[in-house]
Amino acid sequence: MKFAKILPTILFSALIVGISSCHRKTIPAKSPSTSNADNNNVAGDTANMKQDILFYINQHRKSIGLTTLQMLNIASIEATRHCTNMANHRVAFGHDGFEARVAAIARSLGTVSAAAENVADGQLTAKQVVDGWLHSPGHKKNIEGNYALTGIGIARDAGGVLYFTEIFILK
Repeated sequence: MKFAKILPTILFSALIVGISSCHRKTIPAKSPSTSNADNNNVAGDTANMKQDILFYINQHRKSIGLTTLQMLNIASIEATRHCTNMANHRVAFGHDGFEARVAAIARSLGTVSAAAENVADGQLTAKQVVDGWLHSPGHKKNIEGNYALTGIGIARDAGGVLYFTEIFILK
């Protein structure tokens, strides 16, 4: 399916709300890391935080009978690029450029049937990010949506604020 045909679905799924490589690669979710799973230590390794976010997202999805999401490398690359751009103030906090991120993912996958994105910022742990999203109707809808793949990005600005992006994909 061409990207232009899925644009209405993507635009509908992309919510502009937030809380204050060409190979397909999936990574199974692991239990949260002990370094930053439930504490306020946001200085921990962002790779662990990405896995922790995936763990908590999948824990929620399983609790309501949904399949778990698999990490997709190209989606994580695009999510991280967006976080870096927000952290460096090249783009405003939000979803600017979402369609371009999905198009880049579609070039790698060949087909994207649906996509959505959640963003957050602050000095947050992985659990706080997911809890915040779950308490926001639009973000929760994305988490509980009919998606199979995800990409997660995190970047820190000069002041220590973390920026989080999760992209949801259905091939």
